[in-house]
Amino acid sequence: MKPLLLLDVDGVLNPMGRPTPEFRRYRCTIGGEVYTVHLNPRHGRRLLDLAVATGAELVWATTWEQHANDWIAPRIGLPSLPVIPLSTDVPSEHGEMFKTPHVAAYAGRRPFVWFDDQVWAEDEEYLRVHQGLDDFLLVHVDPRRGLTSHHLGMALEWLTLTGFSQGS
Repeated sequence: MKPLLLLDVDGVLNPMGRPTPEFRRYRCTIGGEVYTVHLNPRHGRRLLDLAVATGAELVWATTWEQHANDWIAPRIGLPSLPVIPLSTDVPSEHGEMFKTPHVAAYAGRRPFVWFDDQVWAEDEEYLRVHQGLDDFLLVHVDPRRGLTSHHLGMALEWLTLTGFSQGS
């Protein structure tokens, strides 16, 4: 079972704080709405390297859904990735984020690392207690700074130490 690397966009690849110089500004039009995003083109290479080193599969776990393949992936050097379908109409039963049940359903029993700025203890509890999952790592990303080498290192270490990495 290939492990999954689940990616959010806003707050992770598109930080909410003042972007550092390595980020580039883009304007994206989706459904008549214009969005400004700040993306670091090096994130794509770093994520691909992590996926290759661990034998993991990159997957979008973002409200951008398929739009992430249209607008985000090409600007950071990622290929088109699978997308976890999300809907915001799923009520939270245990304090978990609306994405969490969708992530659990998509991942099934596959191990995963989830990079998101909105994952908290309630999400971990939901996945462990209510879904019976235990082979995952939630990586909370500070939405002001976005994804860093530290976050990628956490994923590499976890996948390697737990034996989920195909490179181990």
